Amino acid sequence: MSTPTSADIQIASSVAVFNGLKPAMIERLIAPASVVTLEDGQTLFRQGEPASAFFIMVDGWVKLYRITLAGDEAVISVFTRGASFAEAAAFTSGVYPASAEAVSDARVVRIPSDHVVRCIREVPDIALAMIASTSQHLHRLVQQVEQLKAQSGIQRVAEFLASLCPVDGSGCLISLPYDKALIAGRLGLKPESLSRAFAKLKSVGVDVRASQVVVRDVAQLRELAADDRTRMRGELRRAR
Repeated sequence: MSTPTSADIQIASSVAVFNGLKPAMIERLIAPASVVTLEDGQTLFRQGEPASAFFIMVDGWVKLYRITLAGDEAVISVFTRGASFAEAAAFTSGVYPASAEAVSDARVVRIPSDHVVRCIREVPDIALAMIASTSQHLHRLVQQVEQLKAQSGIQRVAEFLASLCPVDGSGCLISLPYDKALIAGRLGLKPESLSRAFAKLKSVGVDVRASQVVVRDVAQLRELAADDRTRMRGELRRAR
């Protein structure tokens, strides 16, 4: 572990969990922070371990996952720069409900949970900020469940690719942020189902070339992600 740089502190200070807190309080919360440098595949913490800290991403990607009773890996979320996680576990002095592992070289700010609890006792507004942040994480999980139940695999892939495109772009070249096996896991798909979805989206101007993706019409991709399944199937048939 190392001391955070000024750039690290700037990123950490702007995360949602600190919204509404005065700068002096944020500075106090971050004061004992350290930076954990991870290599691709290295574990940050494991499911069931005592929650000794919460974390803020400053570089790279980290996945949060659980191991099912059948021994399979279920990806809960993937975090990158500016995201925080494990706040609730640190806030309650509980255990980590999932494992965290780097999926690229990564740098993560670590803030000790005992320090957070001391600050909360002195300034209860910190607890309100953390509850709000935890609520946002829960809202995203509900959205993921809704996505898995209401969207087809092609829609999920289209929405994921569209999220990587510039907001105002008509066409673009994007890079997949991590490997396809993890993308499949995040979207609730088998790797072979992801490959089939990529192949079908080619007919509407999406060309996947290893880790590079050419999107010729971002608006159409977003429309496919949002449309109901019946209309989407019609669009794909007409594009062939």
